[in-house]
Amino acid sequence: MENRHKDLGLSNEKLLQMYETMLLSRRIDERMWLLNRSGKIPFVISCQGQEAAQVGAAFALDPEKDFALPYYRDVGVVLTFGMTAKELMLSGFAKAEDPNSGGRQMPGHFGQKKNRIVTGSSPVTTQVPHAVGLALAGKMEGKDLVTFVTFGEGSSNQGDFHEGANFAGVHKLPVIFMCENNKYAISVPIEKQLGCAKVSDRAIGYGMPGITVDGNDPLEVYKVTKEAVDRARKGEGPTLIETVSYRFTAHSSDDDDRVYRTQDEVTEAKTKDSIVTFAEYLKHFGILTDEMEIAMNDRIMSIVNEATDYAENAPYADPESALKYVYGEE
Repeated sequence: MENRHKDLGLSNEKLLQMYETMLLSRRIDERMWLLNRSGKIPFVISCQGQEAAQVGAAFALDPEKDFALPYYRDVGVVLTFGMTAKELMLSGFAKAEDPNSGGRQMPGHFGQKKNRIVTGSSPVTTQVPHAVGLALAGKMEGKDLVTFVTFGEGSSNQGDFHEGANFAGVHKLPVIFMCENNKYAISVPIEKQLGCAKVSDRAIGYGMPGITVDGNDPLEVYKVTKEAVDRARKGEGPTLIETVSYRFTAHSSDDDDRVYRTQDEVTEAKTKDSIVTFAEYLKHFGILTDEMEIAMNDRIMSIVNEATDYAENAPYADPESALKYVYGEE
């Protein structure tokens, strides 16, 4: 097995942080499904199968000065940028302390000013022109910032993506467009979505590099994102990255994926689960041991348990506050 982290300048400590963030993301997501199925939270839209892409990319950014504009699956991204398990659970339970919307929006609509996570919206892909506008503002003000925006391959067919990408290409803006291609736009398979072979093929039309990488390999995603960040900081403009992975769960807790894909297909995809393969890589180089992995999982489960208990017992927003944040207040 080739030692790739050395060439990337990633320390053992950083690699363990990446793995722990991926594992925390998975365990939060799994707990959300249990809570949904037991009738305690109303909705889940899952990140399972996409953690390597999310965490690998987010670790290449600087949360102190860059901005994340995540799409609804990006638990790994928002955890890297500073959101906590407790805050994600407060969102799941729609409690008053939910930092995203004060319990007013379904989970996955991430937004947290202090951690530079720009609020998402229900119509898909609207975060793309927002990321481009933020990058334009940063460039006009002479700020050293990069905007990182993610979306699914279904979203790459929306006008928002094409308009945003074109504008960013024309003005050489510091934007990283990352398409998390998980093979399905709800029930529509990738071969019915694209006229070209890859989402990244579209980059040439907008004057930017387009790269497709294995979304199950956090080191490869880190590498291409870091290169894109460096280009953006040097004023060389945007990049389109396509990470190819697979969505292990149904589109959401309201979807029945058995009507459009087979269980054998899902089972086969899970043989490439990044939680397993990245752990194997780390163990091969003696960075992670079985004992460390057990201790890490125990620590994460206590965090998830504490977050669940706190959020379940936290107060809901007062009914009288329903119109707060809707209209301007004196």
